[in-house]
Amino acid sequence: MPQYRMDHRQAPLLEALAQYHRLDRYGFTPPGHRQGRGADPRARAILGADTFRADVLASAGLDDRSSSNGYLSRAEALMADAVGARQAFFATAGSSLSVKAAMLAVAGGQGQLLLSRDAHKSIVAGLIFAGVEPRWIPVRYDPDLHLAHPPSPEQLETAWQRHPGAAGALVVSPTPYGTCADLNALADICHRRGKPLIVDEAWGAHLPFHDDLPTWAMDAGADICVVSVHKMGTGFEQGSVFHSQGDLVDAQHLAACADLLMTTSPNVIVYAGIDAWRRQMVQDGERLLSNALTLNHRVRQRLDAINGVRVLHDELLAKEASHDLDPMHVLMDISELGISGYQAADWIREHCHVDMGLSDHRRIEATTSMADDERTADLLIDAVTRLVAAAPTLPRAARIALPLPGEFEPEPVVLPRDAFFGPAEQVPADQAVGRICAEQLTPYPPGIPALIPGEHISAEIVDYLRTGLAAGMVIPDAADTSLATIRTVAAR
Repeated sequence: MPQYRMDHRQAPLLEALAQYHRLDRYGFTPPGHRQGRGADPRARAILGADTFRADVLASAGLDDRSSSNGYLSRAEALMADAVGARQAFFATAGSSLSVKAAMLAVAGGQGQLLLSRDAHKSIVAGLIFAGVEPRWIPVRYDPDLHLAHPPSPEQLETAWQRHPGAAGALVVSPTPYGTCADLNALADICHRRGKPLIVDEAWGAHLPFHDDLPTWAMDAGADICVVSVHKMGTGFEQGSVFHSQGDLVDAQHLAACADLLMTTSPNVIVYAGIDAWRRQMVQDGERLLSNALTLNHRVRQRLDAINGVRVLHDELLAKEASHDLDPMHVLMDISELGISGYQAADWIREHCHVDMGLSDHRRIEATTSMADDERTADLLIDAVTRLVAAAPTLPRAARIALPLPGEFEPEPVVLPRDAFFGPAEQVPADQAVGRICAEQLTPYPPGIPALIPGEHISAEIVDYLRTGLAAGMVIPDAADTSLATIRTVAAR
């Protein structure tokens, strides 16, 4: 656990907001609703009057026009101290912004970046913005589970040997399935070459605050770590923090890269939510997470006892699988029921009014958090029990043509930036085979692209996406969401 050097009873942003209201400040500035005075009463009734009262301007509002009180900078310093990082930066556009800032700082204008192929679509967007050339680190694809594990140290070492000129490496850990890489080993491999390691740890905001959880990226020696406070923390949606340490990445340059992408009108509510979460975790996080882990263990046992449901754990940690696992991701294989995860998630939402997290061709996932209790645990158990009872009445799962492991690694042909911004044309899906993709095609969730701009389009991937779509998969970023056509680089 971190050794704190600062007074974590403070919450500078929250305290500043309280003072703002005590002084009864009024601004002839945005936001135009003026703390809710001008908001539609119907919106106030649903969103709450206090939501509007808390929505104030950051500079020339919460702070003065030069931000001389330093509320944000003090909150960021407290966050860095809380997790043992050198710097922390708050972002209000989610980890999608934070990871792009990290990529720009490390590889912008420098050519190549080593990336695990299970990268989130926000990372691909970073490739397009920065003009960076991806050099893919293969993932360990489990042919039995049809699931990608994070890259091994051996795979990263091989990637560095093939591409020694890359500016750095970026890996995703934990994955949306909760599986984790051996970050200590990966950081050592990068640092032996004097190159930085970026960890997209969007699902790992809680990891620094309990010793029974997987290793926190900063403790493992990562140079930049990106976390989503809204995923496994208690902050608001879009709340993200990126941390840095060491001398391999210029912290001022990293901040400048973030400034290129950041809004000039950050949401104070999101900032204050991050600040409040940090204080809560420092003061009471270990107890809250201990309780959550105890509850999670019981939930896993109860779910695993339901006929037709298999809660995955040991399979995810087997040899050549993941290095570690965050148990808060409760991943259930329901293939014995004869239905898909897409069908299961839709049925539970419609009939039980419970929303699941990730769903795929054979699994559903519930992420438990320190907010859960026996009542919410019973909701989950009841929903899955009712699903099992209803499964015989549901249509059998449609066939999805899952490619072989090697076919999930399409051949890159041109830079993602060039393919995305260059001349393109929409062609029938069967005629797109053999051509170069000019768009992202991303099954969602979890948001990992099957094809990105610049990659060779194979028949196997097209068949996978089209059969997946017919079975309930969602591909929201396709220009043609029916996938009757695919956007390709224009023929010359």
